[in-house]
Amino acid sequence: MRILVLHGINLDASGKPDPAQFGTVTVEAVDERLHALATELGVEVEVFQATNEYRLCGRIGAARGENVDAVVINPGAWTYTGQALRDALAELAVPVIEVHVPNIHAQHPFGAASVVAPVVRGRIAGFGAESYLMGLRAAMAVAGRR
Repeated sequence: MRILVLHGINLDASGKPDPAQFGTVTVEAVDERLHALATELGVEVEVFQATNEYRLCGRIGAARGENVDAVVINPGAWTYTGQALRDALAELAVPVIEVHVPNIHAQHPFGAASVVAPVVRGRIAGFGAESYLMGLRAAMAVAGRR
């Protein structure tokens, strides 16, 4: 099984903007934890991070022609504005799990207004870096049932 994990805008700056809200774990540390869990579970994980929505959409488009069984994505701020991202995700024929480090429902008054939510299988938010690991497990569970 192969799962693509996507980090959206500014996630390379984790721990810097607001550590109280986003934690202090870096995206590199999240990637290490994802790879360790993937090894334990016997799945292949590829991670990709982009601060440009065009690049992220391009990676999603490329995934359509690859042997990807599921996608885990933290769209970052594009959660609320990423119409192109939403459209790219909608083209995937595999399950997509949306993850967020903070509880986005409590973070902003518009936290629940995700433009990508209608095209994802489910959402995990508020568990810090653990949200990614939960997302990986959820992706495996739903991809295994296809």
